[in-house]
Amino acid sequence: MASVTEVLAPPLVPGKGDRTRRRLLEIAVRRFAAEGFRRTSVSQIAREAGLTPAAVYAYFSGKEGLFEAAVDADAEALIDQASAAAADESSLRDGLLVFLAYLRERVHEHPLARRVLSGLEPEVIGRLLELPSLRAVTELVTAGLATGQEAGEVRADVDPRQMAVGLQTVVLSLLMGQLQTGADDPARTDGVIAVLDAALTPPA
Repeated sequence: MASVTEVLAPPLVPGKGDRTRRRLLEIAVRRFAAEGFRRTSVSQIAREAGLTPAAVYAYFSGKEGLFEAAVDADAEALIDQASAAAADESSLRDGLLVFLAYLRERVHEHPLARRVLSGLEPEVIGRLLELPSLRAVTELVTAGLATGQEAGEVRADVDPRQMAVGLQTVVLSLLMGQLQTGADDPARTDGVIAVLDAALTPPA
């Protein structure tokens, strides 16, 4: 399965502007994760990067734009790692299960994505579904489902895009429930697997 980064944009040789933007995002991920959106200022991030606040605005539309880009960067890193973990699986079903398991096990290593999914940024949670990284996941899963249909691995009477959106919704709900309740309930994971099998398996 291709990575989210490959879907969003082709690989480029980073120039100075790319390196500066990446450095700003690294700092923003760490600071927003530790202190939250309200308590973190663009000035603090600029100072740590050795820039002026005006220089930051050359890369991002404002504090909200920087925050959303930081959340997306942290989510994209997690999703890319999960995609790589699932890449060697021989079937779409097994790849999706590895992808889901990786997200659940490693979301704690991505502090800003974890913070937003945990409900600690209620003002911006509504924009979570508009992140480019999540749209890219929908494209990847849609393509995988369509390929699975051609191979007879996925039932032919489902719409790949609708199914991809549904799977994304289930996964997000599972992650949010796990983080917000602190409960890692294996029965819920088994339930998601059962739903996945019922939804995708071609009829006998």
